[in-house]
Amino acid sequence: MSNKAVFHFFLLIFLCACGGQVPPDATPDIITEKTLHDTDDPAIWVHPENPAQSVIFGTDKDTDGAIYAFGLDGKVIENKTLRNLKRPNNVDIEYGFAINDSVSTDIMVFTERERNQIRIFSVPDMKPLDQGGVPVFKDEKNPDYRLPMGISLYKSPIDQAVYAFVGRKSGPATGYIYQYVLESKGNGSLSARLVRKFGKFSGKKEIEAIAVDDLNGFVYYADEGVCIRKYHADPALGNEEISCFGGEYFEQDIEGIALTTWPESENYLIVSDQQRNQFNIFSARDNSFVKSINLGTVDTDGCEVTTIGLGTRFPNGLFVAMHNEREFFFYDLKMLGLP
Repeated sequence: MSNKAVFHFFLLIFLCACGGQVPPDATPDIITEKTLHDTDDPAIWVHPENPAQSVIFGTDKDTDGAIYAFGLDGKVIENKTLRNLKRPNNVDIEYGFAINDSVSTDIMVFTERERNQIRIFSVPDMKPLDQGGVPVFKDEKNPDYRLPMGISLYKSPIDQAVYAFVGRKSGPATGYIYQYVLESKGNGSLSARLVRKFGKFSGKKEIEAIAVDDLNGFVYYADEGVCIRKYHADPALGNEEISCFGGEYFEQDIEGIALTTWPESENYLIVSDQQRNQFNIFSARDNSFVKSINLGTVDTDGCEVTTIGLGTRFPNGLFVAMHNEREFFFYDLKMLGLP
């Protein structure tokens, strides 16, 4: 029996046991093989020549953690999986990072919480570009404020500089997010230079999910018990908060944030409403609420989306969401019913 068939079988049992509750609006096309410990956050690498060969990366959050690589069939790609990591938390992808004047590569960056650092690898060959790791929050005196969690990457349309926005497990009321510019050291490795500290924190829960709107130059992050906070991604545009929105649509925790990227139509933020086991969708144009959708996931932390068709399996794009049974669920983007 396939993973999807097993999911449908147990879903039916669950619905019967719960008195026939309304079923999900959509069910996954693919359920990945299980990780060892605790799935958290996915990232999608789109193959430039054959999108059907794209790779989904996902963190397995533990002291004996890993970044799993999955094919579009949900099977683990062992030779692209990174193991022996110390609590990898969130992960992101950026394309075309210039190593030097003649060499560029796609990169994957993730937080390694228990080592107080971020890691940088080339994709798809999975070569380390960081000489073992790049420390973050080095100036913090409180050790609890040095534990990285969320991360999102941004490439400036002005000068093609690549930035990493890094959040943490706990931190101060202001300056919670550190923004680093990633720079080539000229020897095939990269470093991260701090360019600003910004962002409010309510102090109520924590900040993990971070996402960047590359098309419009905004960074969003989830102040979990309060709202989705929005700032300019370009440090030259200042640290003033643009808005704090959406909190009233969530039961408790505001978790993973994914952004669609259609270049010539309206785009959306897809945000995990963790305790309700659903996703709330907002317009990226004005951040107004659009709708909620139940996709059958439970306790979702991270999610990610691409609007690029990935072959015959996901012709309309792909949405990936973490599920609390050590799995990631894959959906053809059409299943979300976005306008």
